[in-house]
Amino acid sequence: MKKRIVIFASGSGTNTQNIIQHFQQGEVAEVVLVLSNKKDAKVLSRSKNLNVNTFHFTKEELISEKGVLKQLIDVQPDLIVLAGFLLKFPDLILKAFPNKVINIHPALLPKYGGKGMYGHHVHEAVVANSEKETGITIHYVNEKYDDGKIIFQKSVPVSMMDTPESVAEKIHQLEYEFFPKVIESILQTDKAASRND
Repeated sequence: MKKRIVIFASGSGTNTQNIIQHFQQGEVAEVVLVLSNKKDAKVLSRSKNLNVNTFHFTKEELISEKGVLKQLIDVQPDLIVLAGFLLKFPDLILKAFPNKVINIHPALLPKYGGKGMYGHHVHEAVVANSEKETGITIHYVNEKYDDGKIIFQKSVPVSMMDTPESVAEKIHQLEYEFFPKVIESILQTDKAASRND
């Protein structure tokens, strides 16, 4: 039986589309639901076009036991993936799904993490500080921004010629290549662990 993935996203959804398509080509897992806090987020139309159920919610529904949490309990995901989700993830969902929520961050944590550090803000800071490298971090989510246990990191060099836009492009390429693979390896590790219980 395929593992069940739920994705939370706030933006255009290129990472979400990449993850959905990756798992549609295999037998390990499937994305069963994509949720967004923005009703006009492009991620919702991208997901619908790939025959994945979507759900838009308000901030109130995110922190209500009758809102998003109820949707998740109905779906029973094996893994919850944050792919460009910009709101703080609520404790009540983290408690209901312990060690089942992961996030991708467009920098090498603990550098350039925390509140307000997302997307172009991160790349602008990396370039402004003349960093020699940057990268991606995939980590478990806890009650603090960008603070959970690190699962995977991959770095990429930054040159004097790089702009925030060119750094963003390098980061996107890392995300597309590695995010689906890391999700798959987490789910396969879980599968092996449950067989050995």
